[in-house]
Amino acid sequence: MGPRPVRARGPRIPESAFQAQFLTYASMNGWRSFHARPAQNRRGEWGTAVAGDGKGFPDTVLLRDERIVVAELKAEGGTLRPDQRAWIAAWRLTPAEVYVWTPEDWSVIFKVLSRVTRRG
Repeated sequence: MGPRPVRARGPRIPESAFQAQFLTYASMNGWRSFHARPAQNRRGEWGTAVAGDGKGFPDTVLLRDERIVVAELKAEGGTLRPDQRAWIAAWRLTPAEVYVWTPEDWSVIFKVLSRVTRRG
């Protein structure tokens, strides 16, 4: 047996940069988007202010025509927390399109967000 092939890798893209690129691409394709960004409080701690069952809510909700896309974005190698898995499972019971994407999924993201639906 010969040596195993090595996949060339570029630098890892931080989740925040991936999110910004994703929102830009969605906007370019006519999607309305919602994304809650973390903020720093007076004590210097980072968090996202949410109420109710908001902990673990997906990163982005997109709306265009009759389509709703719910996307949880992860940096390469990122994993879902239990609260995120619960939200994804709940969304999958709805008519929304639900995805978990990493920067390696751009070819799929391009296809999903550029797809046009035609009304009856």
